[in-house]
Amino acid sequence: MAGKECVAIATDLRFGIRNNTVGFDHSKVYRMNSTTFVGLPGLISDAQTLYEKLAFRLNLYELSEDKEMSPKTFASMLQSVLYEKRFGPFFVEPVVAGLDANGKPYLCGMDLIGAPESSQDFILAGTSAQAMFGLAETLWRPDMNPDELFETISQTLLNAVDRDAIAGWGARVHVITKDKVITRDLKARQD
Repeated sequence: MAGKECVAIATDLRFGIRNNTVGFDHSKVYRMNSTTFVGLPGLISDAQTLYEKLAFRLNLYELSEDKEMSPKTFASMLQSVLYEKRFGPFFVEPVVAGLDANGKPYLCGMDLIGAPESSQDFILAGTSAQAMFGLAETLWRPDMNPDELFETISQTLLNAVDRDAIAGWGARVHVITKDKVITRDLKARQD
């Protein structure tokens, strides 16, 4: 979700195989640099492999360019990596969230082969996406400060995972501002 000079990304913490819960401390959101995070909901083995490829390419970029990669550039790189595997895709539904050099929020979601969808308000992905749409549309408003953004994204996610049997077991929210990243864990139903 986008706010005023801030952006937030959240994930549930359930790690499961089909209907069995294996663990409840597995974040599907990865910090790529100081202003860019990527969410990789989907098949965990594909998410881990994709994360390793992205981290490798990000490090090569930052070593050769001697600067941090912007969220928009990162999203383009991610699209390229996904499209390379279009005939045997990674089973993930990536979401990129970050702030550009001017402090403007950047949000981009993708499908399995890297087709992008940018948004000025929010992007949803994963098994609870359909349950989140209505509440996200109702609660989101332009120019929220970091505290309001945290509350909005938290309520949206927690209410959605209550309606989804294969999600939940806690949540982790990252709010990215120009100066810092605020990370908070939330308790949720565990049944």
